[in-house]
Amino acid sequence: MQVTEEDGGKLNAFAKEPRMVIVEEGEESPRSTRWLLIGGLVLVAVMVAVAAGIS
Repeated sequence: MQVTEEDGGKLNAFAKEPRMVIVEEGEESPRSTRWLLIGGLVLVAVMVAVAAGIS
C-alpha cells in the first residue's frame, strides 16, 4: 500500500489494485460465473414468488 502525505499533514493511502485480465472475444466464461448467474436468477424468482405470496 502506497502512503503519501498532503500539505496539511494528512496521510492518503492508496490500495494496490490487481492486474487486469483481458478476455479475448470468443473465450468462454468460467463455469463458476455461469452458476453464479443461474443462482442469482433463481434467488430473484424466489423473492418475487414470496412477495407475491405475501401480498
